[in-house]
Amino acid sequence: GFHPELTGRENIYLNGSILGMSRAEISKKFDEIVAFAEVAKFLDTPVKRYSSGMYVRLAFAVAAHLEPEILIVDEVLAVGDHEFQKKCLGKMGDVAAGGRTVLFVSHNMPAVQALCSRIVVMSSGRVNYDGAVADGIASHMRTAETAESGDCDLTTRPGRTGGRTAAMQRVRLRDQSGRVTSSFGSGESLTVEVLLNSDSPIHPVLGVVFKDRYGTSLFGNNNRVVPGYRCDNPFTRGVIRFHLSAIPLQPGTYCLDLYLGNDYHDIDVILDAVELHVHSTDMFGSGKLPPAAAGPFLVPATWSAYPEL
Repeated sequence: GFHPELTGRENIYLNGSILGMSRAEISKKFDEIVAFAEVAKFLDTPVKRYSSGMYVRLAFAVAAHLEPEILIVDEVLAVGDHEFQKKCLGKMGDVAAGGRTVLFVSHNMPAVQALCSRIVVMSSGRVNYDGAVADGIASHMRTAETAESGDCDLTTRPGRTGGRTAAMQRVRLRDQSGRVTSSFGSGESLTVEVLLNSDSPIHPVLGVVFKDRYGTSLFGNNNRVVPGYRCDNPFTRGVIRFHLSAIPLQPGTYCLDLYLGNDYHDIDVILDAVELHVHSTDMFGSGKLPPAAAGPFLVPATWSAYPEL
């Protein structure tokens, strides 16, 4: 509903008319639209001179303020700065709270999780899922998986160091429902399950190290250094699991190094044993995550502030 040769001011009235609003109704909302879009300085400039961000700001402002029965928003959050995205989310929430329908099309999972009460997942023009938001996001991420499935044979896996015995036979990554997958949301639980076959009975120790895509070690742990997790009875064949209650990582792809040993030394070591894909979730309940520039970790925290007396 925008014409590139018309100014921002003219396009507000044109778009409003297309949406069925009278000139008086548009004029009543005009100042709110301009203030929301933050394009007052360029109101009388043809929109063909606008940047993509300015164009989308004005288009969204017009659509959101003219009280539509159904507001269709397609990836508007992909353009604009953080503050504008925050305003968009707030405005869409207001529209929905007013009893009107918002159809929000986006790949921004935290925003979808914060804003939507129902989700439809589509692929190649077909509906893959229609229902609860959390399950829909999980369905979307499963179809988006492109690398390993989260179930990996380790017997011939490259990365085994120093000609060590192939005591680790298989690794599986399980989500909070026990499903084997390589895709997890930030803040969700992760279980690393290793099937082992040792030459002699051991009290198994499993070490897991998380690395970024550049091969930098981010964090890791093992049950040799954490008390209370020693297997009472040694065995040669079985399973040992490493459980993380909340993955503290930004969205991205990570590699896991695996170390299997006994009480005293490592028996089998595999570098880059399995890939882990972390996708964004509404971990903090705000629809947002810290910027990637803040670092790879997502750490819950609390704040307090007191005015000076």
